[in-house]
Amino acid sequence: MTEHETKTARRPMKAGQRHAIAAELIAVLVAVTAGQPRVMTIMNGKALPSGPFELGHRSLQSGLRDWVEQQTRHPLGYIEQLYTFADRDRAGDASEQRVISISYLALTREEQAEPADKAAWRNWYEYFPWEDHRAGVPPALPDAIGPRLKAWAETVDDRALRHDRRQRAAIAFGFDNHAWNEELVLQRYELLYEAGFVEEAHRGHGEDHALSIFGRAMQADHRRILATGIARLRAKIKYRPVVFELMPPTFTLLQLQRSVEALAGRLVHKQNFRRLVEQQELVEETGTMTADTGGRPAMLFRFRHGVLAERAVAGTKLPLSRA
Repeated sequence: MTEHETKTARRPMKAGQRHAIAAELIAVLVAVTAGQPRVMTIMNGKALPSGPFELGHRSLQSGLRDWVEQQTRHPLGYIEQLYTFADRDRAGDASEQRVISISYLALTREEQAEPADKAAWRNWYEYFPWEDHRAGVPPALPDAIGPRLKAWAETVDDRALRHDRRQRAAIAFGFDNHAWNEELVLQRYELLYEAGFVEEAHRGHGEDHALSIFGRAMQADHRRILATGIARLRAKIKYRPVVFELMPPTFTLLQLQRSVEALAGRLVHKQNFRRLVEQQELVEETGTMTADTGGRPAMLFRFRHGVLAERAVAGTKLPLSRA
């Protein structure tokens, strides 16, 4: 949706229309390319594909598909409803019209279509740099984010509230001997929003105070919606084989592993991962090899037809590396 379309969709209501409610449809469209998680964006990376639900739309999903294809030239395949957001103070709009954001998670492959001129794929770790632990703990966590959150916790006089803030930060970000939980993406972003460290928290309140370590900002509540989509997908890959929606028709087991790691933001144990994939009978050999691995030729696999048809069997559980 262009800036003009956004303003049109949220134009202030006339007298007598003060209580009108509009619905906005938003897509978290995800792909994994060259071992990196990617999300489709518009408006120079500031927004997710989106548009208002209109009377001409047959359904919410058909309306979303129309907007995404118009804005990105990318057809939607797998899609599921994500969450509905209606917080008045998070819309980033001063109009008196109430906008309900209905979000969807969609999985695809980047090479299926070239995006439109104003649409672009972006690495989702541009928006959440603290979420990528594949190379170890990001230095910004212990060096910057942790100290700032601890200082924020100390800004209140109430002892119980200080303890609550410290505890929430420790659990969400894995401080003070708490284990890192890759699924708490939304909780981490919400805590940074509450503390005023992300740019979105300062809209309408004067100068922005966010630092680059807190990621790329998005319009309205779109980064919050993206965090929700990442959290949903990280949880989902542990019990359903949705990752096949992101893979080409044939792939190596290492490519499959790297895709799971890209989504989870953590490494998996190679041998355990392959054992689980084999035990769950998710894939089958194609009988052909590929030399495009930079090393010895590797066997090409494909997802079993039964997995593609059922889509509800046990998924690629993550044997996370504790090294």
